[in-house]
Amino acid sequence: MRALEVVKAHYDANDRGDMAGMLAPLAEDIRWTEMEGFPCAGTYIGPREVFENVFARLAAEWDNYTCVVRELHEAGNVVVGLGNYTATHRKTGKFVDARVAHVWRVEDGKAVSFEQFTDTVLFDHAAR
Repeated sequence: MRALEVVKAHYDANDRGDMAGMLAPLAEDIRWTEMEGFPCAGTYIGPREVFENVFARLAAEWDNYTCVVRELHEAGNVVVGLGNYTATHRKTGKFVDARVAHVWRVEDGKAVSFEQFTDTVLFDHAAR
C-alpha cells in the first residue's frame, strides 16, 4: 500500500467520525508529535497514547473540533497534509480557525510517525 493511501485512510475515517478507522493505519509504535504550545503538546507512542492524549483530550476541551485536510502531497514514504483546524473552546466559548500541516512517515503499510505544525497562539488565545 502506498504511503498516500495509508494517510488518506486516516483522514477518510476522520471525515466519517470513525475513531477505530483513524487509529487503524497507525503502527503500534508510532511516534505522534503535537507541536509545543498546542493544547495537547507532546510526543505519544502508540495508538492508545494518541487516542488518550490527543483525540480524547481535544474532544473534552473543545466543541465541534474539526480537522479538514484539503491537500495531500506524497514524496516516497513521506506524506504532507495541509488543511485547517476549527473548534470552540468549551470554557471560554471562543472560536479558532488555524491552518495546519501534518508530516507523516509510512513504512510497511503503517504510519510510523506524525508531526503537526500549526499556529498555537490562536489556540492559546481561544483558551484564555
